Amino acid sequence: MLGLISSPGPIWLSVAPVDLRRGIDGLSALVQHTLGQQPCAGSAFVFRNSSGNRIKVLLWDGNGVWLCQRRLHQGHFIWPKSGEDSFSITQAQWEWLIAGVDWQRLSVLPPAHLQA
Repeated sequence: MLGLISSPGPIWLSVAPVDLRRGIDGLSALVQHTLGQQPCAGSAFVFRNSSGNRIKVLLWDGNGVWLCQRRLHQGHFIWPKSGEDSFSITQAQWEWLIAGVDWQRLSVLPPAHLQA
């Protein structure tokens, strides 16, 4: 999974949980109608289930569509609690997210007394 998104456009997380029985067509429809984006525009779209231990990635590579799934055997994926439908993350945040690490805490600046 780490190498799947090697040089994409933006990586978008769909904030609301999704029924992961959906396939390429169902998730593409969510991208268009719920997120207001084009599934074939070069971005990666990541969806999670309600328990947060599975994600699916929808990615157009210019030649076809990838649909990949990842499941954590322990714990859950850290997800934004935003009021928005989608949330953009960086490549570095993506790598931490799929490792099961709290990627949101990594981007926070340390307290002023700890900064050099």
